[in-house]
Amino acid sequence: MQRTGPTIAVAGAGLRGRGYAARIREAGAARIVAVAEPDPARRARFAAEHGLAPERTFPGWREMAARGRPADGVIIATQDAEHAAPAVRFAGLGCHILLEKPMATSEADALRVVDAVERAGVMLAVCHVMRYTEYTRTLRRLIEDGRIGTPVSVQHLEPVGWWHHAHSYVRGNWRRADESGPMLMTKSCHDVDWLIHVMGETPARVSSFGRLSHFRPEERPPGAAGRCVDCAVEARCPYSATRLYLSCLGDPARERWPLGAVTDDRTEAGVLRALREGPYGRCVYACDNDVVDHQVVNMEFPSGATGVFTMTAFAAAAPRQTRVFGTSGCLEGDGLRITVRDFVTGGTESVEPGGAPPEGASDGRHDLDDDALADAFVAALAAGDPALLSSGPRESLASHRVVWAAERARLNGAVIELDPGPSPAKGTVST
Repeated sequence: MQRTGPTIAVAGAGLRGRGYAARIREAGAARIVAVAEPDPARRARFAAEHGLAPERTFPGWREMAARGRPADGVIIATQDAEHAAPAVRFAGLGCHILLEKPMATSEADALRVVDAVERAGVMLAVCHVMRYTEYTRTLRRLIEDGRIGTPVSVQHLEPVGWWHHAHSYVRGNWRRADESGPMLMTKSCHDVDWLIHVMGETPARVSSFGRLSHFRPEERPPGAAGRCVDCAVEARCPYSATRLYLSCLGDPARERWPLGAVTDDRTEAGVLRALREGPYGRCVYACDNDVVDHQVVNMEFPSGATGVFTMTAFAAAAPRQTRVFGTSGCLEGDGLRITVRDFVTGGTESVEPGGAPPEGASDGRHDLDDDALADAFVAALAAGDPALLSSGPRESLASHRVVWAAERARLNGAVIELDPGPSPAKGTVST
């Protein structure tokens, strides 16, 4: 049966773009009608999955945009440095946009994105997927219902995981600030945005501390080789690429990620070849990474409430953990379960808003979060109603500005006061 509903094009058919598109296809409320992807194998695989004719596949977003408005909406899931330019271009073509985070790698480009979508009158949803979970809705409702009184402070931890950090932020695409952005933006802008959403206000002042402490040449063990497959001390190294990626074989979820970033050859020989030749086989102490491996951000909100966010590589990869402290109660949550303590009765209540996590999930409910966001984007397009999206351009810009301020605070050893911010910049980003 021919599917109806909004049409959607995808720019970037990697893990994120392919995942959103798969959800849209499975839900059946919209149609995937075009793809732009520079990798020929990924482009062909995506076209086959969605039944796209050759004339609806493009080697890049510029080629797709050159043909005119490709669809009602566009999912932009290109590499971070290529978020702003396609967002501005497709907004100008009248496309509603689902934009992978971060919305841009500089504040100036983020302002131009906001200006472009507002001038065009199109919807923009940045992929802050944590806003879309039943867990988040429940936690916010508990606070708004006064279950803990007035919130006074919040603690929030993102345990990235030792192997995940090594994969993405030492060996992988997000290892260098000049190629993608600082760690606080590329990994943790989710968390800053979520804290603003939960607390209901944007911080007025921020400070931050953190550095690249461990994944440095000075920490290299004696006898370590440049690649794990050649290393005499690999068996004793927590960050062994050989151990990590060979252990993914036979596990469909882990073959999709993280192994899918390393090789499409799901054999031992294929994995070892990729580790000998590609970036993911490098010693973590001999890479060109420069992003931090741990960081804290301190926040003071206009109400006087305070918050602290901690990101660390040195933990098991696990769901985020949050504590919110109020005047008559407190709550704790881990993305799956919320425990509320009442100071009057001394009693506790445990709430599980979304049931068990999906099988194979390593960091909570990320797959279901992505699905909820994709569903909301399609629903907003079908109804022409931006209220169906949890945040718009201005909300996303505000949380991004907090991240950039916190990074300036870390680099300069300062406390940064945030003002309402400049008006959106005119013009477009370079293409």
